[in-house]
Amino acid sequence: MNVVNAANMRCACCGRRGVLKMLAALALAPLAACDSAQKEASFAPVEIGPATSCMLDGMLLADYPGPKGQIQYAGESEPWFYCDTMELMNTLLVPEQVRKVNAAYVQDMGKTDWDNPKGAWIDAHTALFVHGSRRKGSMGATLATFSSEEDAKKFIAEWGGKILRMNEITPEIVDLRGGASTDSSM
Repeated sequence: MNVVNAANMRCACCGRRGVLKMLAALALAPLAACDSAQKEASFAPVEIGPATSCMLDGMLLADYPGPKGQIQYAGESEPWFYCDTMELMNTLLVPEQVRKVNAAYVQDMGKTDWDNPKGAWIDAHTALFVHGSRRKGSMGATLATFSSEEDAKKFIAEWGGKILRMNEITPEIVDLRGGASTDSSM
């Protein structure tokens, strides 16, 4: 049956208008599904390239060790990358401006090399963060990130630290001020 014949059919419960509405809904359904899939795909983590730089200081992420992060803000076509998980968490916890976050990712250090991390992106909200380890990231002390408690405990056995969930991380833990302004030994 073609669309013209279907539009001319009379439905006992809804008449010609009802049939037309039903046909319009059927025609638009694939477009809505496509739009939904595109939105979900746009929130997927983006891989770091050789020229990917940190939004805070311009450092090239590929040049430094330790877990990286990315935030996908509403209205932005590209994620904002961070060369360190401390920077990412500081941005989320102490934002200069309130913005809608569509997604935040960190790297699973149980699945990638610390000195040259690639891929292994996990949702920051479900990640396990190891605070206080001796392992350094691009900016010094960092939060090691894992998807598995077993991997986090192996890391702690070698490097020290304590497991925290995202909601246990405070602004004081991720304070980026450091340097001479906090040095009281002078």
